Amino acid sequence: MNREMLMLVDAISREKNVERDVVFSAVEQALAQATRKVYSGDVDIRVALDRDSGQYETFRRWHVVPDEAGLQLPDQEILLFEAKEQISDIEVDEYIEESVESLPIGRIGAMAAKQVILQKIRDAEREMLLNDFMSRGDKIFVGTVKRMDKGDLIVESGRVEGRLRRNEMIPKENFRTGDRVRAMIMSVDLTLRGAPILLSRSAPEFMMELFRNEVPEIEQGLLELKSCARDAGSRAKVAVLSHDKRIDPIGTCVGVRGTRVTAVTNELAGERVDIVLWSEDPAQFVIGALAPANVSSIVVDEERHSMDVVVDEENLAIAIGRGGQNVRLTSELTGWRINILDMAESAKKHSDEVDSSRSLFMQKLDVDEEMADLLIAEGFTSLEQVAYVPLEEMLEIESFDQDTVNELRARAKDALLNQEIASEESVARVAYELQDIEGVNSDLLQLLADKGLCTIDDLADLAVDELIEITGQSEDDAKKLILKAREHWFTDETAVHG
Repeated sequence: MNREMLMLVDAISREKNVERDVVFSAVEQALAQATRKVYSGDVDIRVALDRDSGQYETFRRWHVVPDEAGLQLPDQEILLFEAKEQISDIEVDEYIEESVESLPIGRIGAMAAKQVILQKIRDAEREMLLNDFMSRGDKIFVGTVKRMDKGDLIVESGRVEGRLRRNEMIPKENFRTGDRVRAMIMSVDLTLRGAPILLSRSAPEFMMELFRNEVPEIEQGLLELKSCARDAGSRAKVAVLSHDKRIDPIGTCVGVRGTRVTAVTNELAGERVDIVLWSEDPAQFVIGALAPANVSSIVVDEERHSMDVVVDEENLAIAIGRGGQNVRLTSELTGWRINILDMAESAKKHSDEVDSSRSLFMQKLDVDEEMADLLIAEGFTSLEQVAYVPLEEMLEIESFDQDTVNELRARAKDALLNQEIASEESVARVAYELQDIEGVNSDLLQLLADKGLCTIDDLADLAVDELIEITGQSEDDAKKLILKAREHWFTDETAVHG
């Protein structure tokens, strides 16, 4: 029987063009599965098959786990202290094995063994085909629709299949069996049966790759695509930079009579594309990305990573876009949070900021309104500026002598020290479970404490826009933080119902 099995292994190996070891592993797996059925519990069985003689041994084994972890799977695990009684130098994550009676091959059932072996071989063939395909380095998957699977499209290219999920398609886009499809290869998930390559037609990366294919100057390194933001099927913005002063980046991407950009939009169901000139200056980048709206002025807040963009009434609707699309895509493209203001809103905000700075200086520096307004007129908006701006710059202010400047700087430093002490006391009141949440750092704790948010439930009760207003985070970061804070609600609820 052992000789016949060796002959069978050799025959299958040659027929399916897979390594003999793959077939041997399938036989070992089949024997182990059959042996497990002999036991009443969920035991772990290992079969070792000699590749030359066909003889095999069977072992029951136990995984060594830390003493403090306890036994989660009693039939498969053993605590470290018990394992050391048998093997003194054994470590956690090693195995203790005990030889058990081997099951005769004849009792396995030919069909069960055959199914295991064939499945193992199919998996090996599939992995080999997949590795060959991925080794080509293609970023765009080109194939035909083979079938639908629970709303997903299964797209076939040669003998390799990709999966295009419904939420990764362009809205209102419909495909039928046999239709040709192009999509971006996003990742490979070998746990998915049949179609392990995950595809997308709505990802910004897909549009960028289409431009790379249409614009040879990008491949040559003369142009660089810096970023992309999309409302798939509707509108997109692409930022481009030229590394050669002789090349117009926008015109090159558009092409003669728009041929290049048209080829991209045709592939994407007519999606409208704005090509934007990338700039190292964030404000200039945002101004270009908001086109065709004309910007009157812009104020950059580095600390909150946000910008106040002021436009007149005629440009307000254009800057915001239908449903806020233009400003949202601009924010995604540039990475900055953008607030669109009209002239009246800008004036009111400026007035409020002046009032706030005036009140701050009068209260913390103990100066009169005239002195506070003089500081504001010279561009001072914070105590830090008063305390640490170079002495020479403050002495240049008319009516400021050295004694006045030294006194203002001393008062500002005292006020900052008092604020620091008060801040440390407020942070100390923050609950420990809030401090332990992933993504909460000392700066964030300070902002939360300043608003009286001291417990994990305080954070969990916030809406996303409220947290953004407090911390200046991006929408995604704010969502993640609130969901983290709410995790214990669902854990507690599960424990009660359990």
